[in-house]
Amino acid sequence: MSIVAAYVYKDGLRVREASLSADGLALGPGEFVWIGLLEPDEAELRTLQARFNLHPLAVEDALSAHQLPKVETYGNELFVVARTAQIDEGETVIQYGETHIFLGAGHIITVRHGSARGHVNLRAHLEASPALLNHGPDYVLHAILDFVVDGYTPIVDHAEEAVLSMEQRALDTFLSRAEIRALFQLRRELLRFERVLGPMEEAASRLERLEFPGIDPEVRPYFRDIRDHARRVNSRVGALRETLTSVFEVSNLLEQQRQGVITRRLAAWAAILAVPTAIAGIYGMNFDYLPELHWRYGYPAVLAVIAAICTSLYLGFRRSKWL
Repeated sequence: MSIVAAYVYKDGLRVREASLSADGLALGPGEFVWIGLLEPDEAELRTLQARFNLHPLAVEDALSAHQLPKVETYGNELFVVARTAQIDEGETVIQYGETHIFLGAGHIITVRHGSARGHVNLRAHLEASPALLNHGPDYVLHAILDFVVDGYTPIVDHAEEAVLSMEQRALDTFLSRAEIRALFQLRRELLRFERVLGPMEEAASRLERLEFPGIDPEVRPYFRDIRDHARRVNSRVGALRETLTSVFEVSNLLEQQRQGVITRRLAAWAAILAVPTAIAGIYGMNFDYLPELHWRYGYPAVLAVIAAICTSLYLGFRRSKWL
Protein backbone atom coordinates (compact mmCIF):
# COMPACT_ATOMS: atom_id res chain seq x y z
CA MET A 1 0.00 0.00 0.00
CA SER A 2 1.20 3.51 -0.79
CA ILE A 3 -0.52 5.12 2.20
CA VAL A 4 2.19 6.63 4.37
CA ALA A 5 -0.17 7.97 7.04
CA ALA A 6 -3.91 8.52 7.42
CA TYR A 7 -5.37 9.97 10.61
CA VAL A 8 -8.59 11.64 11.68
CA TYR A 9 -8.34 14.87 13.69
CA LYS A 10 -10.75 16.80 15.84
CA ASP A 11 -10.17 20.01 17.81
CA GLY A 12 -6.50 19.91 16.77
CA LEU A 13 -5.92 16.42 18.20
CA ARG A 14 -5.42 13.07 16.52
CA VAL A 15 -8.48 10.94 17.11
CA ARG A 16 -7.80 7.68 15.30
CA GLU A 17 -6.13 6.08 12.33
CA ALA A 18 -8.11 5.96 9.10
CA SER A 19 -8.21 3.30 6.41
CA LEU A 20 -9.50 3.29 2.83
CA SER A 21 -12.57 1.32 3.83
CA ALA A 22 -15.96 3.01 4.04
CA ASP A 23 -16.01 2.71 7.83
CA GLY A 24 -12.42 3.94 8.15
CA LEU A 25 -13.18 7.11 6.17
CA ALA A 26 -16.41 7.91 7.99
CA LEU A 27 -16.16 11.29 9.71
CA GLY A 28 -18.06 12.71 12.64
CA PRO A 29 -18.97 16.37 13.32
CA GLY A 30 -15.92 18.65 13.47
CA GLU A 31 -13.56 15.94 12.24
CA PHE A 32 -11.24 15.97 9.23
CA VAL A 33 -8.90 13.36 7.79
CA TRP A 34 -5.37 13.89 6.54
CA ILE A 35 -4.26 11.15 4.15
CA GLY A 36 -0.71 11.02 2.83
CA LEU A 37 0.12 8.81 -0.15
CA LEU A 38 3.43 8.12 -1.86
CA GLU A 39 3.24 7.28 -5.58
CA PRO A 40 -0.15 5.52 -5.30
CA ASP A 41 -1.57 3.25 -7.96
CA GLU A 42 -4.72 4.13 -9.86
CA ALA A 43 -6.97 1.83 -7.81
CA GLU A 44 -6.13 3.63 -4.56
CA LEU A 45 -6.77 7.05 -6.03
CA ARG A 46 -10.03 5.87 -7.57
CA THR A 47 -11.16 4.66 -4.14
CA LEU A 48 -10.48 8.10 -2.68
CA GLN A 49 -12.10 9.72 -5.70
CA ALA A 50 -15.30 7.79 -5.08
CA ARG A 51 -15.29 8.49 -1.33
CA PHE A 52 -14.48 12.23 -1.44
CA ASN A 53 -15.94 13.05 -4.86
CA LEU A 54 -12.60 14.15 -6.29
CA HIS A 55 -12.71 15.62 -9.75
CA PRO A 56 -11.52 13.22 -12.51
CA LEU A 57 -9.24 15.83 -14.10
CA ALA A 58 -7.47 16.46 -10.80
CA VAL A 59 -7.08 12.72 -10.26
CA GLU A 60 -5.57 12.36 -13.74
CA ASP A 61 -3.08 15.12 -12.93
CA ALA A 62 -2.15 13.39 -9.68
CA LEU A 63 -1.58 10.11 -11.54
CA SER A 64 0.49 11.57 -14.40
CA ALA A 65 2.69 13.72 -12.12
CA HIS A 66 4.01 16.09 -14.78
CA GLN A 67 2.68 19.42 -13.57
CA LEU A 68 4.02 22.84 -12.67
CA PRO A 69 2.83 24.52 -9.44
CA LYS A 70 -0.77 25.64 -9.77
CA VAL A 71 -4.06 26.16 -7.95
CA GLU A 72 -7.34 24.95 -9.44
CA THR A 73 -10.90 24.68 -8.19
CA TYR A 74 -13.43 22.00 -9.06
CA GLY A 75 -16.70 22.93 -7.43
CA ASN A 76 -16.09 22.84 -3.68
CA GLU A 77 -12.79 21.02 -4.13
CA LEU A 78 -9.41 22.77 -4.22
CA PHE A 79 -6.53 21.13 -6.08
CA VAL A 80 -2.98 22.40 -5.52
CA VAL A 81 0.25 21.23 -7.16
CA ALA A 82 3.62 22.02 -5.58
CA ARG A 83 7.05 21.12 -6.92
CA THR A 84 9.59 19.83 -4.43
CA ALA A 85 13.31 20.25 -5.06
CA GLN A 86 16.43 18.97 -3.40
CA ILE A 87 20.12 18.52 -4.14
CA ASP A 88 22.38 15.88 -2.64
CA GLU A 89 25.72 16.73 -1.07
CA GLY A 90 28.43 16.99 -3.69
CA GLU A 91 25.95 16.92 -6.59
CA THR A 92 25.15 19.68 -9.08
CA VAL A 93 21.84 18.42 -10.49
CA ILE A 94 18.63 19.41 -8.72
CA GLN A 95 16.19 16.55 -8.17
CA TYR A 96 12.53 17.49 -8.54
CA GLY A 97 9.37 15.90 -7.23
CA GLU A 98 5.71 16.78 -7.02
CA THR A 99 3.16 17.04 -4.24
CA HIS A 100 -0.51 17.05 -5.27
CA ILE A 101 -2.97 18.23 -2.65
CA PHE A 102 -6.74 17.71 -2.60
CA LEU A 103 -8.50 20.01 -0.15
CA GLY A 104 -12.19 19.77 0.59
CA ALA A 105 -14.74 19.74 3.37
CA GLY A 106 -13.36 17.48 6.07
CA HIS A 107 -10.35 16.15 4.20
CA ILE A 108 -6.88 16.90 2.86
CA ILE A 109 -5.12 14.32 0.69
CA THR A 110 -1.47 14.63 -0.32
CA VAL A 111 -0.01 12.60 -3.18
CA ARG A 112 3.77 12.67 -3.47
CA HIS A 113 5.82 11.68 -6.51
CA GLY A 114 9.62 11.56 -6.59
CA SER A 115 10.10 13.44 -3.33
CA ALA A 116 12.40 12.03 -0.67
CA ARG A 117 11.26 14.59 1.92
CA GLY A 118 8.37 12.95 3.74
CA HIS A 119 5.77 14.68 5.90
CA VAL A 120 6.38 12.63 9.04
CA ASN A 121 8.20 15.40 10.89
CA LEU A 122 5.76 18.00 9.59
CA ARG A 123 2.81 15.99 10.84
CA ALA A 124 4.47 15.55 14.23
CA HIS A 125 5.16 19.30 14.43
CA LEU A 126 1.53 20.14 13.68
CA GLU A 127 0.23 17.57 16.11
CA ALA A 128 2.41 19.18 18.78
CA SER A 129 0.53 22.47 18.17
CA PRO A 130 -3.19 21.66 18.53
CA ALA A 131 -4.12 25.36 18.43
CA LEU A 132 -2.74 25.63 14.92
CA LEU A 133 -4.01 22.26 13.74
CA ASN A 134 -7.43 23.22 15.02
CA HIS A 135 -7.71 25.66 12.10
CA GLY A 136 -8.47 22.63 9.96
CA PRO A 137 -7.32 21.25 6.60
CA ASP A 138 -6.62 24.71 5.16
CA TYR A 139 -3.90 25.32 7.72
CA VAL A 140 -2.44 21.88 6.93
CA LEU A 141 -2.31 23.01 3.30
CA HIS A 142 -0.34 26.09 4.37
CA ALA A 143 2.04 23.97 6.44
CA ILE A 144 2.70 21.59 3.54
CA LEU A 145 3.41 24.41 1.08
CA ASP A 146 5.63 26.13 3.63
CA PHE A 147 7.49 22.85 4.12
CA VAL A 148 8.00 22.54 0.36
CA VAL A 149 9.26 26.12 -0.06
CA ASP A 150 11.60 25.75 2.94
CA GLY A 151 13.31 22.98 0.99
CA TYR A 152 14.38 25.50 -1.65
CA THR A 153 16.74 27.42 0.63
CA PRO A 154 19.47 24.71 0.93
CA ILE A 155 19.58 24.53 -2.87
CA VAL A 156 20.26 28.26 -3.16
CA ASP A 157 22.85 28.08 -0.37
CA HIS A 158 24.59 25.22 -2.19
CA ALA A 159 24.52 27.15 -5.47
CA GLU A 160 25.94 30.28 -3.80
CA GLU A 161 28.91 28.32 -2.47
CA ALA A 162 29.55 26.88 -5.94
CA VAL A 163 29.31 30.33 -7.55
CA LEU A 164 31.71 31.90 -5.03
CA SER A 165 34.18 29.07 -5.63
CA MET A 166 33.98 29.56 -9.41
CA GLU A 167 34.35 33.31 -9.03
CA GLN A 168 37.53 32.97 -6.96
CA ARG A 169 38.89 30.35 -9.35
CA ALA A 170 38.27 32.63 -12.34
CA LEU A 171 40.21 35.45 -10.63
CA ASP A 172 43.14 33.20 -9.69
CA THR A 173 43.75 31.31 -12.91
CA PHE A 174 42.33 30.14 -16.21
CA LEU A 175 39.08 28.17 -16.01
CA SER A 176 39.55 24.68 -17.34
CA ARG A 177 37.20 23.07 -19.83
CA ALA A 178 35.62 21.01 -17.05
CA GLU A 179 35.09 24.12 -14.91
CA ILE A 180 33.47 25.99 -17.79
CA ARG A 181 31.20 23.00 -18.38
CA ALA A 182 30.28 22.99 -14.67
CA LEU A 183 29.57 26.73 -14.84
CA PHE A 184 27.12 26.32 -17.70
CA GLN A 185 25.53 23.27 -16.08
CA LEU A 186 24.90 25.23 -12.88
CA ARG A 187 23.45 28.11 -14.91
CA ARG A 188 21.14 25.66 -16.68
CA GLU A 189 20.01 24.18 -13.35
CA LEU A 190 19.23 27.66 -12.02
CA LEU A 191 17.18 28.43 -15.12
CA ARG A 192 15.14 25.26 -14.57
CA PHE A 193 14.75 26.17 -10.91
CA GLU A 194 13.41 29.61 -11.85
CA ARG A 195 10.72 27.95 -13.97
CA VAL A 196 9.50 26.25 -10.79
CA LEU A 197 9.82 29.23 -8.46
CA GLY A 198 7.76 31.60 -10.60
CA PRO A 199 4.59 29.44 -10.67
CA MET A 200 5.09 28.54 -6.99
CA GLU A 201 5.14 32.20 -6.04
CA GLU A 202 2.06 32.84 -8.17
CA ALA A 203 0.19 29.92 -6.57
CA ALA A 204 0.93 31.20 -3.04
CA SER A 205 -0.11 34.70 -4.08
CA ARG A 206 -3.45 33.45 -5.40
CA LEU A 207 -4.11 31.51 -2.21
CA GLU A 208 -3.46 34.67 -0.22
CA ARG A 209 -5.49 37.13 -2.32
CA LEU A 210 -8.40 35.12 -3.73
CA GLU A 211 -11.30 33.32 -2.13
CA PHE A 212 -11.11 29.57 -2.59
CA PRO A 213 -13.40 26.83 -1.28
CA GLY A 214 -12.10 25.22 1.89
CA ILE A 215 -9.87 28.15 2.93
CA ASP A 216 -11.11 30.37 5.74
CA PRO A 217 -10.40 34.13 5.57
CA GLU A 218 -8.36 34.03 8.79
CA VAL A 219 -6.01 31.42 7.28
CA ARG A 220 -5.40 33.24 3.99
CA PRO A 221 -2.80 35.70 5.44
CA TYR A 222 -0.60 32.71 6.35
CA PHE A 223 0.06 32.14 2.65
CA ARG A 224 1.75 35.56 2.43
CA ASP A 225 4.80 34.12 4.17
CA ILE A 226 5.03 31.36 1.55
CA ARG A 227 4.76 33.90 -1.27
CA ASP A 228 7.46 36.12 0.28
CA HIS A 229 9.75 33.15 0.86
CA ALA A 230 9.36 31.95 -2.73
CA ARG A 231 9.97 35.49 -3.98
CA ARG A 232 13.17 35.83 -1.96
CA VAL A 233 14.47 32.52 -3.24
CA ASN A 234 13.55 33.51 -6.80
CA SER A 235 15.43 36.82 -6.49
CA ARG A 236 18.49 35.05 -5.08
CA VAL A 237 18.45 32.57 -7.95
CA GLY A 238 18.20 35.42 -10.47
CA ALA A 239 21.14 37.19 -8.85
CA LEU A 240 23.18 33.98 -8.91
CA ARG A 241 22.45 33.44 -12.58
CA GLU A 242 23.62 36.98 -13.36
CA THR A 243 26.73 36.40 -11.24
CA LEU A 244 27.53 33.26 -13.24
CA THR A 245 27.28 35.28 -16.43
CA SER A 246 29.63 37.88 -14.92
CA VAL A 247 32.08 35.16 -13.87
CA PHE A 248 32.24 33.87 -17.42
CA GLU A 249 32.70 37.38 -18.83
CA VAL A 250 35.40 38.24 -16.28
CA SER A 251 37.17 34.97 -17.06
CA ASN A 252 37.14 35.85 -20.75
CA LEU A 253 38.44 39.37 -20.08
CA LEU A 254 41.25 38.09 -17.86
CA GLU A 255 42.19 35.50 -20.43
CA GLN A 256 42.27 38.13 -23.17
CA GLN A 257 44.40 40.32 -20.95
CA ARG A 258 46.87 37.50 -20.31
CA GLN A 259 46.98 36.71 -24.01
CA GLY A 260 47.63 40.40 -24.70
CA VAL A 261 50.57 40.37 -22.29
CA ILE A 262 52.04 37.32 -24.00
CA THR A 263 51.50 38.89 -27.42
CA ARG A 264 53.29 42.09 -26.38
CA ARG A 265 56.24 40.10 -25.00
CA LEU A 266 56.54 38.13 -28.21
CA ALA A 267 56.34 41.34 -30.26
CA ALA A 268 59.01 42.99 -28.11
CA TRP A 269 61.44 40.07 -28.46
CA ALA A 270 60.70 39.91 -32.19
CA ALA A 271 61.60 43.60 -32.52
CA ILE A 272 64.84 43.10 -30.58
CA LEU A 273 65.87 40.07 -32.62
CA ALA A 274 65.00 41.84 -35.86
CA VAL A 275 67.97 44.24 -35.36
CA PRO A 276 70.81 41.67 -35.59
CA THR A 277 68.88 39.82 -38.25
CA ALA A 278 68.60 42.92 -40.41
CA ILE A 279 72.23 43.97 -39.94
CA ALA A 280 73.48 40.45 -40.57
CA GLY A 281 71.31 40.33 -43.67
CA ILE A 282 72.97 43.45 -45.03
CA TYR A 283 76.62 42.52 -44.37
CA GLY A 284 76.49 38.74 -44.49
CA MET A 285 78.68 36.48 -42.34
CA ASN A 286 81.97 36.62 -44.31
CA PHE A 287 83.78 39.39 -42.45
CA ASP A 288 87.09 40.66 -43.76
CA TYR A 289 87.27 43.73 -41.56
CA LEU A 290 84.11 45.29 -43.14
CA PRO A 291 82.11 47.47 -43.29
CA GLU A 292 83.15 49.85 -46.07
CA LEU A 293 84.79 47.48 -47.08
CA HIS A 294 88.08 46.68 -45.38
CA TRP A 295 87.73 48.83 -42.29
CA ARG A 296 89.81 47.14 -39.59
CA TYR A 297 87.32 47.89 -36.81
CA GLY A 298 84.22 47.06 -38.84
CA TYR A 299 83.46 43.72 -37.16
CA PRO A 300 83.58 44.94 -33.53
CA ALA A 301 81.78 48.12 -34.57
CA VAL A 302 78.87 46.13 -36.01
CA LEU A 303 78.67 44.02 -32.84
CA ALA A 304 78.71 47.16 -30.72
CA VAL A 305 75.92 48.75 -32.78
CA ILE A 306 73.82 45.58 -32.55
CA ALA A 307 74.35 45.41 -28.77
CA ALA A 308 73.54 49.09 -28.31
CA ILE A 309 70.36 48.99 -30.36
CA CYS A 310 69.13 45.74 -28.75
CA THR A 311 69.90 47.08 -25.27
CA SER A 312 68.05 50.32 -25.91
CA LEU A 313 65.07 48.43 -27.30
CA TYR A 314 65.07 46.09 -24.30
CA LEU A 315 65.18 48.99 -21.84
CA GLY A 316 62.42 50.78 -23.74
CA PHE A 317 60.17 47.73 -23.69
CA ARG A 318 60.86 47.26 -19.99
CA ARG A 319 59.82 50.85 -19.27
CA SER A 320 56.59 50.35 -21.22
CA LYS A 321 56.04 47.05 -19.33
CA TRP A 322 56.04 44.96 -22.46
CA LEU A 323 58.78 42.84 -20.92
